[in-house]
Amino acid sequence: MNTDNLQTPYFLIDETKLIENLEKAKLLKELSGAKLVLALKCFSTFGTFETIKPYLDGTTSSGPYEVKLGYEEFGGETHAYSVGYSKADIEAVKGMSDKIIFNSLSQLDTHFDACHPHASLGLRINPERSMAGQDLANPTRPYSRLGVKQDLLDKSVLDKVEGFMFHMNCENKDVDAFIAILEHISTTFSEYLTTLKWLSLGGGIFFTYPDYPIEKLAAALKAFSEKHDIQLYLEPGEAIITRTADLVVSVIDIVENDKKTAIVDSATEAHRLDTLIYDEPASIREASASGKFPYVIGSCSCLAGDQFCETQFEAPLEIGQKLHLMDSAGYTMVKLNWFNGLKMPSIYYQRVSGDIELLNEFAYQDFKATLGKRT
Repeated sequence: MNTDNLQTPYFLIDETKLIENLEKAKLLKELSGAKLVLALKCFSTFGTFETIKPYLDGTTSSGPYEVKLGYEEFGGETHAYSVGYSKADIEAVKGMSDKIIFNSLSQLDTHFDACHPHASLGLRINPERSMAGQDLANPTRPYSRLGVKQDLLDKSVLDKVEGFMFHMNCENKDVDAFIAILEHISTTFSEYLTTLKWLSLGGGIFFTYPDYPIEKLAAALKAFSEKHDIQLYLEPGEAIITRTADLVVSVIDIVENDKKTAIVDSATEAHRLDTLIYDEPASIREASASGKFPYVIGSCSCLAGDQFCETQFEAPLEIGQKLHLMDSAGYTMVKLNWFNGLKMPSIYYQRVSGDIELLNEFAYQDFKATLGKRT
């Protein structure tokens, strides 16, 4: 592999690391009997789908364009979910979707007649229990708009739906905490589960985390499925692509104002938005916990507080030096934007063979096309 001549900024996705995660997904499927569909809201870089498709059963989406992308580029089962469908959305997705999941009873009633001949319908339920480290990402937070609470349900809903969807985890690494929620669902919603054909337990279960007890998770899923005679689905996103991609940047200046700041040719606001939204500093491959040369890694955007992290290095940084911002796939490439008119990172795919494929690169015309067109 030779990346010396690649112009920063760029994403570099490692197929070998991707397959390591996918092999864990394969094991979970085999042991549990659950089906897994890729959550495109987290990762939609379809140039990697040929690697992922043999391991997963399809895709799940949060908007009409994701539905179409999954249908066209991934195949398998195509699950469509949205917090709110318009009539135009339904017309766009119903012919491509194996399952259409509604967020509310009113949405289900509004679109039932248009949908039920075309797909198996489902309803998102709010179990009022969750595991999410950030309140912003907690689907069962107070006054949540996501899903129907139990006290609004009655068994007449079973005349319209064949499945429920519970999404109540976000980077949950605690298998016992997940099993406790699963037992809560099993008990609280048992009168519905005995009639339903399928149940999606959403995403956010971090089963590819180092030393995660996949066998224990699989046993709990299998026991649940057999108890209620129901097909389970999981919707992994981050679990599939965690630790598979770096955002590679270059140091373009070093400024000092009590602290030294290395300015790089990228920005959290444009290229790594969750760093900014969730105040989760990036990790730099070249940094060292014992390093004696501290730096702020600052962006080249005009947003005053836009920085990737504060860290330290074994030697002073130099202009032109490349830095690798690790774990930059999930909820990163899907949120890229053109803030400040900054150059969009190219996307490269390092194959198992060591070959590097260019999946996409961007130019001024791509920036301009987002803003309008000449008549």
